[in-house]
Amino acid sequence: MSEGELPRWRGINHLALVTTDMDATVRFYHGVLGARLVAHLGNRSFRHYFFEIGPENTIAFFEYRDVALKPFAKPAGIPDERAVQFDHVSFNLPDEEALLRLRARLKAAGCEITDVVDHGFIRSVYFTDPNGIALEASWWVTDATGRDADYGDGVLFSDPDPVPAVTEIQATGEVRSVPHTKLA
Repeated sequence: MSEGELPRWRGINHLALVTTDMDATVRFYHGVLGARLVAHLGNRSFRHYFFEIGPENTIAFFEYRDVALKPFAKPAGIPDERAVQFDHVSFNLPDEEALLRLRARLKAAGCEITDVVDHGFIRSVYFTDPNGIALEASWWVTDATGRDADYGDGVLFSDPDPVPAVTEIQATGEVRSVPHTKLA
């Protein structure tokens, strides 16, 4: 494989986790941790919400509709065969050119990789590491971080049925209640 120009990584675009209660997740991340809700999307199968944790860096959650998941808690750093909350890591790139160069680099190394997927506010490619961890590389077409949120923006906020916490944020800029948590 030709070395070529190395990718110019810019952090984690988003870490995608799974929740069974998006409303509580919005209340906790936006309301408790102060990680602004900067984008969301949804369809009949799932919701996908993004919270800013730094410039161009987000943590995101999937809530799958009509799928019975069994959530559990485990302490950090302790192995557990049930540890299934993790979905994928998305690495942030500066632009589409960098995304296309990375795609070519992975293909040249014999790695399977998707075509570019246009999610509206981000464009991404998907691949897997040697450990079976699902990876994504993305760039912000419309950067949802580092600016005031416009909850009327149909590109960044496209879930047609947002959870109640989102309605509260749209109306007042904050959530009315937050969940209490316990150590695992």
